Amino acid sequence: MEKHLFLAGHTACYGCGEALGARLVVDAAGPDIITTDATGCLEVFTTRWPQSAWGVPFIHSLFENSAAIASGVEAALKALGRQAEAKVIAQGGDGGTADIGLQALSGMFERGHDILYVCYDNEAYMNTGVQRSGLTPYDSDTRTSPAGKVSWGNRFLKKDMPAIAAAHGVPYIATATVAYPKDLEAKVKKALKITGPKYVQVHVPCPLGWKSDPALTVKVAKLAADTGLYPIFEMENGVITKVRKISKPQKPVAEYLKIQGRFAHLFKKTGGEEEIKKIQEIADANIKRYGLA
Repeated sequence: MEKHLFLAGHTACYGCGEALGARLVVDAAGPDIITTDATGCLEVFTTRWPQSAWGVPFIHSLFENSAAIASGVEAALKALGRQAEAKVIAQGGDGGTADIGLQALSGMFERGHDILYVCYDNEAYMNTGVQRSGLTPYDSDTRTSPAGKVSWGNRFLKKDMPAIAAAHGVPYIATATVAYPKDLEAKVKKALKITGPKYVQVHVPCPLGWKSDPALTVKVAKLAADTGLYPIFEMENGVITKVRKISKPQKPVAEYLKIQGRFAHLFKKTGGEEEIKKIQEIADANIKRYGLA
């Protein structure tokens, strides 16, 4: 594309995976879209008045209702007979999707709106101070799941949002990562050709919240996929139709964990090796479940 639809000059942090993900999504979608976005990092760093980084129509919703606002936009386009003029894309972070916005998202799925919902998964509430969300990984250190003398960090597994979408009968579901931009772009274009609700979840590292080197954002994202901790796949009508195989030989999860400060306690405290083994078991289970090897 000669001109990006997600423009430079915004105020994202250095190495922000979400900014990269949003640019890839919007450029792949093209100019004939209307977007909504929940409160969060993406909204804050792209729409600081009087400027905007969006080269397409953009509506900021509350934290919990990006899917509901998008549903109204889609219904209005239908009522006016103008649904062929623009596709609707709802956006939210992991907290605004899997937690605060889950009810509105469920309603959008249930009603069958012709909307692509994109979740930018940076695995915590980054805009409000790095609190855990339903998509925060096991043993991650956050402000509300702090690692310390009696805790290894977050004690819950990531919420399986693709499975939740599938349970609603969503015809197209995909996971993607900024580590593989062409794959992400292809999935967005494919989703927009399908009528009905669609769900794409994009892994977007956050150097601030993950305490990782901003220069290593793509490397971190690639390791998440290549260890099996973040499986990359497509699901159509409830059936997994395509997966991205992990690179051989399989990389141990420790290689991914050790370059992020949010997991630093696993390498410092007595007993950390056993916790790393538990995380390796999560990755191995993903590899088996999705046939990644």
